[in-house]
Amino acid sequence: MSQNQQLSIILVSESATLEFAALLRSLLKPGDIVALTGDLGAGKSFLARALLRDAANDAYLEVPSPTFSLVQSYKLQEQTYLHSDLYRLSDASEADELGLFDDPEAILLVEWPERIAELADQATFTLSLHVISEMLEGRTLHVSGTPERLEVLAQQLESRSDRGIKLI
Repeated sequence: MSQNQQLSIILVSESATLEFAALLRSLLKPGDIVALTGDLGAGKSFLARALLRDAANDAYLEVPSPTFSLVQSYKLQEQTYLHSDLYRLSDASEADELGLFDDPEAILLVEWPERIAELADQATFTLSLHVISEMLEGRTLHVSGTPERLEVLAQQLESRSDRGIKLI
């Protein structure tokens, strides 16, 4: 997929990130790939957990980090989700053993997607998180994707500025 457009968003708090994750989840379709990029501590895992908990309709769903297992699989509301952290991969060929593409209907949430070059081209949405300041809890989020999908996301976001999500 061509990643030729981008939205820039300020998430002013953790609750705004939870709100964004729920919105994004509502727009995902079977087979979508969400690539999560950003420095360590930027909030990639937090956003992925929030999305999975929303999909489960369970704010307390156990969502362990896939840092050591590399992939965690979830069957939530009849939809399979795979949450993967590729940080520890030393070579892209190691990804073949993870089974990320075994189920073409699974929704993939992939942290550190740059470890597999083709993921950038296949991602439905690429979310790039950045800490605004060490003193503030907010994040800047840049969302790339296809124009059609970003248009729908932007329309939904415009109605949520009062909830701590601001398009910039």
